Amino acid sequence: MRDLSAGPRVLLKRLRELMAEPLEPQERLDRIVRQIAQNMVAEVCSVYVLRSDGVLELYATEGLNKTAVHLAQLKMGQGLVGTIAASARPLNLSDAQAHPAFTYLPETGEEIYHSFLGVPILRTGRALGVLVVQNKAMRNYREDEVEALETTAMVLAEMVATGELKKITKPGLELDLSRPVSIEGNSYGEGIGLGYVVLHEPRIVVTNLLNEDTEHELQRLAEALGSLRISIDDMLSRRDVSMEGEHRAVLETYRMFAHDRGWVRKLEEAIRNGLTAEAAVERVQSETKARMIRLTDPYLRERMHDFDDLANRLLRQLSGYGAKLSASDFPSDAIIVARAMGAAELLDYPRENVRGLVLEEGAVTSHVVIVARAMGIPVVGQAAGAVALAENRDAIIVDGDDAKVHMRPVADLQRSYEEKVRFRARRQAQFRALKDVEPLTKDGKRITLQMNAGLLVDLPHLNEAGAEGIGLFRTELQFMIASTMPKAEEQEAFYRNVLKQTGGKPVTFRTLDIGGDKVVPYFRAAEEENPALGWRAIRLSLDRPGLLRTQFRAMLRAAAGAEFKLMLPMVTEVTELKVARELLQKEIERQSKLGEQLPRKLQFGAMLEVPALLWQLDELMAEVDFVSVGSNDLFQFAMAVDRGNARVSDRFDTLGRPFLRILRDIVRAGERNDTPVTLCGEMASKPLSAMALLGIGFRSVSMAPTAVGPVKAMLLALDADKLAEVLNAALDDVRSETPVRQLLVDFAAANGIPV
Repeated sequence: MRDLSAGPRVLLKRLRELMAEPLEPQERLDRIVRQIAQNMVAEVCSVYVLRSDGVLELYATEGLNKTAVHLAQLKMGQGLVGTIAASARPLNLSDAQAHPAFTYLPETGEEIYHSFLGVPILRTGRALGVLVVQNKAMRNYREDEVEALETTAMVLAEMVATGELKKITKPGLELDLSRPVSIEGNSYGEGIGLGYVVLHEPRIVVTNLLNEDTEHELQRLAEALGSLRISIDDMLSRRDVSMEGEHRAVLETYRMFAHDRGWVRKLEEAIRNGLTAEAAVERVQSETKARMIRLTDPYLRERMHDFDDLANRLLRQLSGYGAKLSASDFPSDAIIVARAMGAAELLDYPRENVRGLVLEEGAVTSHVVIVARAMGIPVVGQAAGAVALAENRDAIIVDGDDAKVHMRPVADLQRSYEEKVRFRARRQAQFRALKDVEPLTKDGKRITLQMNAGLLVDLPHLNEAGAEGIGLFRTELQFMIASTMPKAEEQEAFYRNVLKQTGGKPVTFRTLDIGGDKVVPYFRAAEEENPALGWRAIRLSLDRPGLLRTQFRAMLRAAAGAEFKLMLPMVTEVTELKVARELLQKEIERQSKLGEQLPRKLQFGAMLEVPALLWQLDELMAEVDFVSVGSNDLFQFAMAVDRGNARVSDRFDTLGRPFLRILRDIVRAGERNDTPVTLCGEMASKPLSAMALLGIGFRSVSMAPTAVGPVKAMLLALDADKLAEVLNAALDDVRSETPVRQLLVDFAAANGIPV
């Protein structure tokens, strides 16, 4: 029986030899296509390379007219070659000319050839060109021939990536790999980072598949697993990780995977079936990923990334391959570019050198994003194609403010961003100078500026920003990064630590807001068609009163002898507050019976996010000590706009008349009931929208830490009564078509207010 794998092995061996010979690029390419044609018994073998102008140029051929080299061209998507490049998928045709995409290039002389096999020349999923073989006879190429050609294309991808073909590229033209590219994604962390690409490529290509000594391979696996477990334990014991407690929960998940016997058993079984330790890891990793990759559940996808991270670490242990640059080679201004990565892998990089993070996948709540934001670096996620378009040490700009990534930026754009960074630095220095200035408007209105938080690593920003307290502490983040439900004692220690680090400044804890897209690993809910409107937040907590009572108990103990503020999210009816208050009262009575100290003062509040509460405002104000408006969800629900849907999220304006009238009604209800009202959504973080909030009567707002300085600079220059007169008149004028946003911009410009 013929060994079908012998041909490809011989071909690859010969290609490796050709790559090692001291040849000029054109001669090397010519000999490569000749070798492929001979090995595959093909009458034609051709290489097309993609240029930066989107044109595929014939760079070498065996069998077609030699005079067509560097002259024959096809646009991306044109002809069979262009179709392969655009789709990044092979084409295997017995009669190429019958295919609807076939385009005849008379200069090549290919009209006499019928069968056609073309594969994309890929690097990290990105098409750099196309490799083609052809024959006169009509035939379908075998599967092993397709695989052999795809493997051969990887060799050519390295020639393109190393820049070797630049020597034979026409003057004035560039290959696609070097063109400037801009990508739009989602902003997961504000700020701007300028630097050089460091590709996060932990995957090891395993070439040695079959073992010769099973026991030796089992021993290698055991030693590598031991080293892996020790490295995770070392990370857990590192001082900085221990202090930043959120990271510990992520690493504990890694430790759980590393000790999982089911995983280890599968690896050992694959080795006993004849694979090397490396091949066994790759096999099990591939099988696991194939099962999980089609799942849409965000928690399971996060687990897939954690598992991938761990498997890749094990491959590095086995192969001795260092996926990351050495300390001496690591740029001082690095932008990490990754398809997806685990949080622990980000912690492996030298923190002082990392200037930004770009992810093709991930979500704002994923582990790696939580850690990156804690590091204070800009993050852009959902940056489609970023890994394929980047090369190590490419210049890159990450704009976390506008959610854009610019690779190999042109000089003018680079200079523009450099000036923007310098301007931001000057502005931040000015804002820091305002840290201790009392937040009084020009006409003497005292404004309370607080910040939003959710992690221990957020807390140092409280004093740095000059905020007066934490107006929203998202307790769910502690739950989301833990692999198991935090026990009451762990929750208590966490809340006590928060109160201690804030140094007596007020903290408003929001009870657990999970469900919807906020997934926790140990609490699996049924899949919902519209999770934002589903079983989440207070609805979930009231259905699981034990969960809410445990959190109440931990909070009461943590706040013993101190002032304590808590609020409930996603309230729809006032009766929900009454039920929750009864549960809280039971915990207070329990603490008293046990003789435990209670908080000195307790304030009970509600988030106003659901429009139904707008018709219960007076009942709401009578039931609570304070109200906090969650403008993000309230706007989403009031305008029937999914803020995660890019097609409609910007369709309506938060500064439009309908929404500002809603917010004004809430403020007025607070005033007539003598109930404090604050706002803790994104609106408070932008100086212009914060100005509008002050104009309709808000005197307390909570925002991102970086927004405190800009908002304070705005209010110090604002005459609030003067703005209120202009703004209220605009909101009451039902005939006016002038956008309120424009009125606010004009008012700020006319009165010298920095927005």
